[in-house]
Amino acid sequence: MRFEVPQFIEIEDKIFGPFTWKQFIYLIGGVGFAVVLFITTPFYIFILAGIPFAGLGALLAFYPVNNRPFSTFLEAAFDYYSRTKAYRWQKSHGAVYTGMTTQVPVQLPEGKNDLNSLARKLELKALQQER
Repeated sequence: MRFEVPQFIEIEDKIFGPFTWKQFIYLIGGVGFAVVLFITTPFYIFILAGIPFAGLGALLAFYPVNNRPFSTFLEAAFDYYSRTKAYRWQKSHGAVYTGMTTQVPVQLPEGKNDLNSLARKLELKALQQER
């Protein structure tokens, strides 16, 4: 029996016209808060607080940063500025890498200096050492 595999699982469904559910909530929240401030407070408070909130709602809904949602960018910025930034370096005891202790000489195949043959040769040497 054949099953269809979904192809575009990262694309959100459009629920309210051209907007996804998240975009709709961000827009309603930002613009709704601005409208409430416009109705209940003096005009200068609306200018100082309402317009930035509406702008933040529009940024959250539409503006991607490095092909990721703006909310992810805000979360990363908040985490960065809220954490401590004091880093101390301490010398660790012992070697960093304690894997292979002997070096295996690798000879290039005669007449072939291409990268593929070198890679195959290295893989074969590594497989022979594991046994």
